[in-house]
Amino acid sequence: MASTPDETRDDLKRRACQAVDALADTLLHVSHEIHANPELSFEEHDACALLVATLEQAGLDVGAGAFGLPTAFSADFGGGGKGQNGSEAGCVALLAEYDALPEIGHACGHNIIATASVGAGLALHALGDDLPGRIRILGTPAEERGGGKELMARQGAFEGVDAAMMVHPAGVNLVDMPSIAVADVEVVYRGVAAHASAMPERGRNALDGLVLAYQSLGALRQHIRPTERIHGIITDGGQAPNIVPERAAGRFYVRARNAKDLAPLKERVIACFQAGAAATGTEVELSWSPVDYEAIRFNEPLAVAFRENAESLGREFVPLDALPSRFAGSTDMGNVSQRVPSIHPMIASAPPHCTIHNREFAVHAGAAIGDAAALDGAKALAMTAIDFLCDDDLRARSRSIFEASAE
Repeated sequence: MASTPDETRDDLKRRACQAVDALADTLLHVSHEIHANPELSFEEHDACALLVATLEQAGLDVGAGAFGLPTAFSADFGGGGKGQNGSEAGCVALLAEYDALPEIGHACGHNIIATASVGAGLALHALGDDLPGRIRILGTPAEERGGGKELMARQGAFEGVDAAMMVHPAGVNLVDMPSIAVADVEVVYRGVAAHASAMPERGRNALDGLVLAYQSLGALRQHIRPTERIHGIITDGGQAPNIVPERAAGRFYVRARNAKDLAPLKERVIACFQAGAAATGTEVELSWSPVDYEAIRFNEPLAVAFRENAESLGREFVPLDALPSRFAGSTDMGNVSQRVPSIHPMIASAPPHCTIHNREFAVHAGAAIGDAAALDGAKALAMTAIDFLCDDDLRARSRSIFEASAE
């Protein structure tokens, strides 16, 4: 008796999970090496080389320095097989991140993201000719700052891709990451130096300009939407207490619900910076990042498929409506989700009390709980990719939801 399509799909999932188990030592070595050697955005040379070597050792043809970024990579495989009814099964992209944060290393757990996506790719590659479609593994640098995915997308990284997937560490399992758009700006004030005691009247205080702008932004925060954020740091406050600062600098993030709301908020922020310059007789220069991060377009059919696969591994999910109303972050995966149906679920890699971007989370990302997340993430991603490639209805529904959610 011939196998049914569901039986065939279940067998592929079982084999993929077995492949992850067989690769566990290799995958955890990758995770631990990346964790122990954190590299900042666009500087992830060792992590990229390790991931490329791991894929090449499994027989994949990997393009390093892909899509215009030295620390990006790309590997495609699969023959474009057929779905249930003979239709084209399509192509799934698995996205790896591996940059770290200044001072606190992998406090966002990107070593887990890289391991899960590469692990899923290797498990799917192990299916050989039975894989019903194509897979593209993308190494995407500079998520923490710089928007590597957007830069790669502009060079064609997602052409021919029908769905994109990754998992992100957190303190709990979530079917999606609540997200908002963000813009990044560098601010430099330039004044005139003078002796701060003997002749202060000859100076123009750049730090005063920045501090006034900072205070103006604090006042602005009272009059913005709950979905909007403004926050930043002073990176240069002058040279010595007895010198009127001729230069001061800062870096700020401006966030809003989506790109449409972000644009007018940026204009209000610019007015605050200009006011600081006008009040102090200094000059201000604003350098906006060439990449704004967009909010994630939630794709429920794909997200539900991931949740069900992760639940089959024993993972329990917290409902999104149970989260605090202001719980939201930003990611360049949002930019990908504006181009193709995408998922960005969160996988518990630390205790529930532990939030990302702190030193405690970094410890867990390299420990047993992080290891379990990396392997479960690889399995859940691989199984969800199999669902997408095998199930004509899932592909159609994910595409329909994606098109309906366009603004």
